[in-house]
Amino acid sequence: MLCFTRPCAIRSLWLWLAVAGGCIHAGNAGAEYPARPIRLIVASAPGGQPDINARMFAQEMSKQFKQQVVVDNRAGATGVIGYEMLARSTPDGHTMSYVAFSLATNPTLLPKLQYDVARDMQLVILTHISPNIMGIAPSLPVKSASELIAHAKQNPGKLMFGSGGTGSSAHIGMELFMQLTGAPLVHIPYKGVQQAITEMIGGRLHILCDNASPMMPHITSGRLRGLGTTGSKRVPIAPDLPTIAEAGVPGYEITPWGGYAVPAGTPRAVVDKLNTELNRIVALPYVRERWIAVGIDPAGGTPEQFTEHVRRETAKWSGVIKRMQAKPAD
Repeated sequence: MLCFTRPCAIRSLWLWLAVAGGCIHAGNAGAEYPARPIRLIVASAPGGQPDINARMFAQEMSKQFKQQVVVDNRAGATGVIGYEMLARSTPDGHTMSYVAFSLATNPTLLPKLQYDVARDMQLVILTHISPNIMGIAPSLPVKSASELIAHAKQNPGKLMFGSGGTGSSAHIGMELFMQLTGAPLVHIPYKGVQQAITEMIGGRLHILCDNASPMMPHITSGRLRGLGTTGSKRVPIAPDLPTIAEAGVPGYEITPWGGYAVPAGTPRAVVDKLNTELNRIVALPYVRERWIAVGIDPAGGTPEQFTEHVRRETAKWSGVIKRMQAKPAD
């Protein structure tokens, strides 16, 4: 029923203007964005591959958006510190985060998380995947994954594999390897992958399965021996290395990945604008060349595709983690 009395008409007018204004604001959110500098949270320490990738993207976004994109490193607790900060941020697109493999493993490793990916985050884009490379100390008398399995079974509990921390892809990937093969290996977590590599070169550690970027220089120089890559296909940086599945472990695959997310509730127009810009950066020739040169496979795509990817990864690694019954170190 329409109201034609003056006070009621005025109230109705204000209500209509409020609704219309909200629709206009929502529709223009993408056009107005960004209105100020953007904080880009990176849940790891400066200098690592996630930080390098994020800073490359921040530089490109700053140029395109005409607003500074500032990297804010929040390392610790397998990414939890940075992810919690993102979840608590205002959902206007002016805070975003680099997210990685730990986003899919933390819910099982840490069941008392203060954030929930589906509830608190809007995934924007999967930018890349990065298969690991399994390397061993040259002192080990093995030259293939199948020989490593046999040697480990002949020497139960004597072969040690390292990682950059409990819950990392280097750790979880080797737990999957043990589950599929029955190889009895011992996990030695370090504060970072470089420390583990140093221990391997010194002969105090036997196995490391981590990103190609830190591994390949030492494999090329002969200080480490490469056994295989962990993806579904060989990588251009090491075409002579078989996949671990090819080398005798059917079903073995782990491909760490990276992408970007914003807080849940961020306007869709802003999410779409970010997605378009990040896809543009992924497609830049120098970005693709730089990534391929260090064993990273460029991806890209829609928010929905990234959401489905994280859902699948969370389900897959939940089973592996439950079987290994491991918890991250404090």
